[in-house]
Amino acid sequence: MAKQQQEVRDLQEGSYVVIDDAACKINSYSTAKPGKHGSAKARIEAEGVFDGKKRSLSQPVDAKIWVPIIERKQGQVVSVDGSDMQVMDLETYETITMKVPDDQDVSPDENIEFLEMEDQRKII
Repeated sequence: MAKQQQEVRDLQEGSYVVIDDAACKINSYSTAKPGKHGSAKARIEAEGVFDGKKRSLSQPVDAKIWVPIIERKQGQVVSVDGSDMQVMDLETYETITMKVPDDQDVSPDENIEFLEMEDQRKII
């Protein structure tokens, strides 16, 4: 997984973080004041980008945490066959096979936007 390290205090809602080896998008971020014997703690509620599972994390704000590198790309639907579709990346002209999302209706020649991290892709 392509990732980089970042301090917990630099995270914010809408950014990405790695929790339990899964790339997640932060839904809520809150901090608690420092206690008698420690530093301030951050509580992060997040949802898996590719699997949709909810996850949470509690860490000191000065701790280092992994942040995934997720690319936002443009593509064009080449063909749709049942639950699979062929999408051409408009940057590299590479053709990739993706699952058609249950809640979306796509048709050939339609331009789409998708997230990509290594071999995982998701239409947005």
